[in-house]
Amino acid sequence: MMNRRTWIAGITVTSLLAALLTACKQEQREQEMRQTLPVMVVSSRAVEFQESYSASIRGRQDVDIVPQVSGRITRLCVKEGEQVKTGQVLAVIDQVPYQAALRTAQANVSAAQAKVETARIELQGKQALFDEKVISDYELSLARNGLAVALAELEQAKAQETDARNNLSYTEIKSPSNGVVGTLPFRIGALVSPGMTQPFTVVSDNAEMYAYFSVSENKLRQFRTQYGSIDKMISQMPEVGLQLNDGTFYGRKGRIETVSGVVNATTGAVQIKARFPNPDRELLSGTIGNVVLQGVDADAILLPKTATVELQDKIIAYRLRNGKAEAAYLTVNRLNDGNHFVVKQGVSVGDTIITEGVGLVKEGMIIILKT
Repeated sequence: MMNRRTWIAGITVTSLLAALLTACKQEQREQEMRQTLPVMVVSSRAVEFQESYSASIRGRQDVDIVPQVSGRITRLCVKEGEQVKTGQVLAVIDQVPYQAALRTAQANVSAAQAKVETARIELQGKQALFDEKVISDYELSLARNGLAVALAELEQAKAQETDARNNLSYTEIKSPSNGVVGTLPFRIGALVSPGMTQPFTVVSDNAEMYAYFSVSENKLRQFRTQYGSIDKMISQMPEVGLQLNDGTFYGRKGRIETVSGVVNATTGAVQIKARFPNPDRELLSGTIGNVVLQGVDADAILLPKTATVELQDKIIAYRLRNGKAEAAYLTVNRLNDGNHFVVKQGVSVGDTIITEGVGLVKEGMIIILKT
C-alpha cells in the first residue's frame, strides 16, 4: 500500500515539474517574441545628394602635328612639356632644297614675264601690219594666240612659285593652337615626311579640360523631368566636382556643357561632357577621374543605417503592423554622410520603423514601444 502511494506521489511530482517546465519554456518563447525597441515615424524632407560617375579627361583639343614636307630636322625650337602659342615654331626641316626650288620658280616667273612682253610686242606689230592690210587675219590670230599662251605660262609659273614658297614655309613646323607640347620622338637629323604614321608631336590645349562620362538613359530622363528639358538641365544644373584618380578633389568646379543625343546601343548609356577651367595645368589630358554631380531631392525619405540590416545583397528594415514587426525590403541610395540611406522603395511616409536593434528582430515579433 505504501509503495502504491509513493508511486502515485512520484507521478504527481513529475507531472507538476513537466508542467512547470513547459510553462517556463512557453513564457521564454513569448518573451523572445517580445522586444522593447525605439521606433520612428517615417517622414520626407529635402536632402542634398552626390552621385559619382567615372570619367575620362581630355584637353580642349589634342592636335597631332604632322610635317607637310619631307626632309631632315635641322633644329628643335621647343622642349617637351613647354607651353606654346599659335604659330610658334616647333622645329625646322632642312630648308636648302626648298630655297633652291623657290629660286628656280622665281626665275621661271621672270622668264615667263619676258615671254609675255615679247608676245605683246609681236601682237602690236602684227596689228599695225594688219591695219595696213599687209598681213592676213590668220597671222594676226596667231599673234593673239601667242600672247595668250605666254600669259598662261606666266600664270603657271606664278602658281609654281606660290607652291615653292609654301613648301619653304612648311619647313618650319608650327603649332596650330595654344597648348602644351607632348613628347618629341624625332630629334635633329631624323627624317620626317607627311606620310609618317607617328605624329611629330602632339600639342594639347589644356587651358580648359573636358571630362566625358556616361549616365543611364533612365537617369537622363530623371534629369529631364526635374529640369523640364535637356537645354534647361545644361543651363540650370549646379556646378559639378571632379575627383582625381588618387582620390583627391580638383580645386575648381566645372559645368555640364553638352549632352549627347545618341544612346549607346550596347550599354544603354548617354555621354555627357563637363568643362573645367585649368589655368594652372593641374589636369592632364588622357587621365581618368570621377565627375561628382550634386543635387537636391525635395521629398527624400531618410533612414538611419541603424534602422536597417543587410542580408547578402538585401537591405531590410522592420515596420510595425498591428504592434508586430514586418520586414520591408528596401531600394536605397547611399548618402555621403555614411550614416543614412535615401530610400527609393520599400517604406512610405507615415510608416513606423524600428530604429535600433533590428538585428534581433524577427518577422511577427511583438514590439513594445520604448519610452
